[in-house]
Amino acid sequence: MDAKTRVSGGITWKLERARIIAGEFLGRLVVLFKLRVVVLLVLASLGGALLASRGALTLGQFFMLLITGTLSSAGASAVNQYIERDRDGRMTRTRLRPLAVGAFVRPETTLEVSVVLVILAVMIALPFSVSLAIFLAAGAVIYIWVYTLWLKPRTWLNIIIGGAAGSCAVLSGGAAVGNWSEPGVLALALLIYAWTPTHFWSLALAYRDDYARAGVPMLPVVVSARTSANWITFHTAMIALIALLMGLHPALGWYYLLITAPATLWLGWHSLRLVQNPDHGRALKLFKVSNMYLGLVLMAIYLVTLF
Repeated sequence: MDAKTRVSGGITWKLERARIIAGEFLGRLVVLFKLRVVVLLVLASLGGALLASRGALTLGQFFMLLITGTLSSAGASAVNQYIERDRDGRMTRTRLRPLAVGAFVRPETTLEVSVVLVILAVMIALPFSVSLAIFLAAGAVIYIWVYTLWLKPRTWLNIIIGGAAGSCAVLSGGAAVGNWSEPGVLALALLIYAWTPTHFWSLALAYRDDYARAGVPMLPVVVSARTSANWITFHTAMIALIALLMGLHPALGWYYLLITAPATLWLGWHSLRLVQNPDHGRALKLFKVSNMYLGLVLMAIYLVTLF
């Protein structure tokens, strides 16, 4: 092998190593900031904005929501992981999270950066809309202090109260267009609030041993699987009622129901299947279906208000 070939091979190896390291780092950031959850929250805020404005959302308002919502949600999510890094390490589902495995040399840096992201989001929003800044801050405070620090380690009511953080995302969307108290916005915020227990309790039921091992008193840990499934179905019924009543909103109507009505039946069917047999597989399936369901409801809102 001549010198030229060796040099070329060395450069190729270094580039490949750099690509792998960069990929791993980006992957850690995606998990650390829970970017999939962030996307869902930003989409929920967009739904609130479209309902409040009847589809007349300006480009400036859209980017304001996108930037501030992403910063505040990502920051709060990373603070949550910093607080729960030891607990995450005791759970099979979360034991490979970056802070749980010590992927960062100084984990305190992630806390500092994350807090700055939340503050930055609020400061960006403040000159634009005081109510937007308030809802961004409220969402972060509820998720970090009320849910993560206070309620989650102490009571199964953690999700019932902490779910208000998701509703703040919808209200921030309405606030961005100056109409957060519009009935459709409030209804969507209530829908998110009812959706949160179905979503998280189905996940907790699927991984109830994990939560028990970590000492987290989620509902499926403190009551039987059957009772958990019944409570999940109760909240699914609330979701169905709110989602279908939203069809009465002047900006939505029958076209909205053409998407949400079948989707609601689909969600309800999976909830009833869970009641019949509350095992890991059906609980995890309902968790995934609940994600897709919320996406379908939001998509229906987008299509009807924009077109």
